[in-house]
Amino acid sequence: MSNRRNFIKATVLAAALSSIGMSAHAAETIKVGILHSLSGTMAISETALKETALMAIEEINKAGGVMGKKLEPVVVDPASNWPLFAEKARQLLTKDKVAVTFGCWTSVSRKSVLPVYKELNGLLFYPVQYEGEELEKNVFYTGAAPNQQAIPAVEYLMSKDGGEAKRFVLLGTDYVYPRTTNKILRAFLKSKGVAEADIMEEYTPFGHSDYQTIIAKIKKFASEGKKTAVVSTINGDSNVPFYKELGNAGLKATDVPVVAFSVGEEELRGVDTKPLVGHLAAWNYFQSLKNAENTKFIKMYKDWAVKQKLPNAKTVVTNDPMEATYIGIHMWKQAVEKAKSTDVDKVIAAMAGQTFKAPSGFEVKMDEKNHHLHKPVFIGEVKADGQFNVVWKTPGPVKAAPWSPYIPGNDKKKDEPEGK
Repeated sequence: MSNRRNFIKATVLAAALSSIGMSAHAAETIKVGILHSLSGTMAISETALKETALMAIEEINKAGGVMGKKLEPVVVDPASNWPLFAEKARQLLTKDKVAVTFGCWTSVSRKSVLPVYKELNGLLFYPVQYEGEELEKNVFYTGAAPNQQAIPAVEYLMSKDGGEAKRFVLLGTDYVYPRTTNKILRAFLKSKGVAEADIMEEYTPFGHSDYQTIIAKIKKFASEGKKTAVVSTINGDSNVPFYKELGNAGLKATDVPVVAFSVGEEELRGVDTKPLVGHLAAWNYFQSLKNAENTKFIKMYKDWAVKQKLPNAKTVVTNDPMEATYIGIHMWKQAVEKAKSTDVDKVIAAMAGQTFKAPSGFEVKMDEKNHHLHKPVFIGEVKADGQFNVVWKTPGPVKAAPWSPYIPGNDKKKDEPEGK
């Protein structure tokens, strides 16, 4: 009997000691969530953001971590399935107890997780340009608002340098980001005197692959005597068949320029870019920018790809959402160190006014109030090698306007989140 009692005592003691050990181990690291689609239609765009986040975490850990603690990444795959994003977000916050999450690409995935971050007072860094019309206490938006991408791009198309377009095709994937962006662009075009008959709007589902009919419609619309441009908010792997069909149909940039908001260097890796030379993309960063920060960023990612044996490691590229991911992780680190805590409310307060010398070559700043970055804007032309030649840029960083002035009633909305 006494043996059994001693055995039970020993077992209880061992369990107690191991749980102390476990909690001591847990206290030594800060868990960081990475919430990106690694499969499904959005994997073509999001996988590189997961890699960028892991690379930045390794860089921070090598330099001593955050407040002397190592960052421990927790990677989940919501598989381009919007409800699954919310489930995985809840798992990260309740089970994995992450201090912060870096993730989402599409606005529908961000809208899916928002209620979870609000309910559980989590912290999300969102790294992709989007439609605006949102300002949340629990989110920092490190991609562009419409006035930092969509509006300047269309202004460029209307300018002498951009070809003085008079008709516009608004072509997107059928969900909240393209529809809201196009609502803003329609109002903007009308304010510039563009007639309703000179705007064509078309949507295709996620994963759509047959663009023959739509490109035939665009050709017909463009043949009616006015200079026509296409504004593309197609997302994910649909961009590959869209650009292939553009090439097949012989629609050259000199005839009908396409400006894309969700196509960068990564999406063009799988496409023969020779027929696409001269088509445009509007972003806040391009790999082709020449400056010391960017040289270091590109080298770090290329070295990371080789070390991690990523698919086609020799041809990896950097792009805008990767830069926005990288900026977000470093700014969060700075805010935690300023707050001397990973407590969400303290970190949110410490994020205001954070600055970072970005790979774009500019010092970017987190706005003191509106949770968006002040960012430079670049318009690039596709080159034969799939890189971009910058043809237009702002003189410096532009402050984000989350509430577009082209949407009625927005002038009454506050430039800071509720509950702050």
